Amino acid sequence: MKLNTFRYWALAAVFGTGLTSCEDFLDRPAEDTYNVDNFYANDEQCIQGVNPLYNSPWFDFQRGFFRIGEVLSGNYYWGSSPYLTFTVNGTDQELVDMSNSLWSVNAYANTIRERLVTANASPETINTCIGECLVWKAMAYFYLVRIFGAVPIVHSNSEDIAAGNYNEKYKVQVPDVYEYIIMTLERAIELLPPTNSEGRIDQYTAKGLLAKVYLTKSGYGMNGSRNEEDLRQAAAYAKDVIDNSGRHLLENYSDIFRLANNFNEECLLSWHWVSSDVWTCQNQMQAELAIVGFDEFNCWGGYNGPSVDLQDAFGENALSPTRYNGDARRKATMMMCGDTYDYFWTDKGGFNYIDFCFSPTSGGPQQYQSPTGANSVKNLYGDTYDHVSATGVSPAQQRSSLSTHLLRLADIYLIYAEAVIGNAGSTTDASAIDAFYQVRHRSVNTYERPSSITWEDVWRERRLELACEGDRWYDFVRLSYYDTQRAINELTNQRRDVYYGLDDLYEEYYNTGSFTVNPDEHRYNPNAVKPNVTVSSFTLPFPSEDVVFNPHLMEDPIHVDVRSEYSY
Repeated sequence: MKLNTFRYWALAAVFGTGLTSCEDFLDRPAEDTYNVDNFYANDEQCIQGVNPLYNSPWFDFQRGFFRIGEVLSGNYYWGSSPYLTFTVNGTDQELVDMSNSLWSVNAYANTIRERLVTANASPETINTCIGECLVWKAMAYFYLVRIFGAVPIVHSNSEDIAAGNYNEKYKVQVPDVYEYIIMTLERAIELLPPTNSEGRIDQYTAKGLLAKVYLTKSGYGMNGSRNEEDLRQAAAYAKDVIDNSGRHLLENYSDIFRLANNFNEECLLSWHWVSSDVWTCQNQMQAELAIVGFDEFNCWGGYNGPSVDLQDAFGENALSPTRYNGDARRKATMMMCGDTYDYFWTDKGGFNYIDFCFSPTSGGPQQYQSPTGANSVKNLYGDTYDHVSATGVSPAQQRSSLSTHLLRLADIYLIYAEAVIGNAGSTTDASAIDAFYQVRHRSVNTYERPSSITWEDVWRERRLELACEGDRWYDFVRLSYYDTQRAINELTNQRRDVYYGLDDLYEEYYNTGSFTVNPDEHRYNPNAVKPNVTVSSFTLPFPSEDVVFNPHLMEDPIHVDVRSEYSY
């Protein structure tokens, strides 16, 4: 919580709203002459003022978002990453960037909201824009409390800066932080319309997020069970979204993550990136996750990949040339031997995974890099032709316009099913079964509607549905709230390590069509070390530099009656 970080972002939100320009619905004023006195003068400027919250302040959270959500959770192998081995400390650069980014989002949301209150615009537009700010603020705090546990509440950056007490903030107890998030979302629901412009936050975004907050909060401080009222609230808000939002699941799962569907109806809350000359507006994750040569720029993600444990969950085996493919989500999540993609490299007739790795003319690495037998699919857009065809805009190094979806309707369906199951362990409730069935049947077309579903069914389904979308770790966090040992046991027993001999195995297959596994050479690491997962593993440390600036972060959190202390 460095003072200089907060001051920078707070002032940027006030004076710098017009300093960047991004295309389409994220346009911002191109001139740098706007300030607090002459901006927010009409509806259009109010909308432009909120636009940065859909991308820029989140930019430095991207890497941490994936490392925490996927590497820490065991869904993704990332070499020597401390997130793989549960050895993250307060000097980790991704942790520092991530923390700064989340507090920056809060500063943006606070400051823009304060400016909107006195804007010269229609009440409807002002309310909508304030509601959008509040949802982004709530999302930032939802990440903060699930990552760090007890955190300070910064309700007004301008007031704290004026008072000079920014580095004297105390952590607030976790239940109070959740109450603050709930209060923020309740106000957003009051202000937001049922529908909004394409890709933007509406009332059902806030309700869907509130359902997820209640489901997460329901187990905090409990022992083996969850708070029934919180579960009831989670179910009620989720059902409202399911029944009344007008949204539907897309027919084809992989379509959710294509550039042409950046603003698809299934996605309630997304970062909407834009490839432009202005740094921080763009999605940079293709460079991080794609194999070298996948696009015309520089990618370096080939030596990492979806974990062996995640492959196990999908029923796939990298020591086989044939794929089960009974679940469409697997291929849409991870590339494996034998996979081809018609939506990547459309100018070249499609993308063949193994051919790309070994062909001397493909531009690929001419070797097999991933030690897990898989590489990423989600978070990738393809090559320049694919990007231009979908958006009309060219990508560049670490720059794409591919949206990152943070809250999807399928998640809401599974939240509803789990909340109805509650503490019972299973349910025969028809509406809960229908919600679960719709999610699973979309991707497993042989799946027949069951007569009952269990908590374990939903737990497994959440992993498969949301894999590599930055969400899985937070399921473990909320499980740890009320059944810590179960969370520890599952993480400890995952296959988080690597295979031996895949490069030779796959090269022979590419060259001869023969796939002969020698158990002495081609095998999962028999000496894989189980991670040391403890109770303390479910909260990450504050960045060391933040603790230096504010030693109160090392003290016990305080109780705050947030509804009497704060208001909107």
